Amino acid sequence: MPRIDLTPEMATTVLATPLGDMPMVAGEAGLKAVMFPIENIRLNPQKGTAAAARHLDAAVAALSEYFAGRRTGFADLRLDADGTAFQRRVWAALRDVPFGATRSYRDVAGVIGNPKGMRAVGLANARNPIPVIVPCHRVIGANGALTGFGGGLDAKRWLLEFEGVRVAPPSAPAGIQASLSI
Repeated sequence: MPRIDLTPEMATTVLATPLGDMPMVAGEAGLKAVMFPIENIRLNPQKGTAAAARHLDAAVAALSEYFAGRRTGFADLRLDADGTAFQRRVWAALRDVPFGATRSYRDVAGVIGNPKGMRAVGLANARNPIPVIVPCHRVIGANGALTGFGGGLDAKRWLLEFEGVRVAPPSAPAGIQASLSI
């Protein structure tokens, strides 16, 4: 999670979700960050400017609708994530991955015109400051495996299954075979 330097103009809140409490930050130009409970970020609530509060209220309403099963996209939200030009291209491509679908890192690299940039896409994905809304959870390994996720693999699995994606069960560690008792 990129560091967010709070200013008095920014609005903050914490949204209770099925994944736990998710701190959120918005600025005057749009939503800046959504954080997973695993990150252990503590924010003091602040109202910020009227514009920041409007962006935050819209994001809270949208995520609440998503977790209630009444929303599948977030194209209407104004986002203001800090990142490099490359990161922003990756995040824009992620916003085009539909609800209930997945893409590989290679797929995303191809979409942004950098077909050999899978690792760079992975790094940009890992630095996504607005998860769920910018659905980095929908990016999986080329073999269908769940790969690293800032919110933890359990949260990634939950989000994908919530969206109706069939997720393979975690594999046993190398050298361990599953056995059945009858």
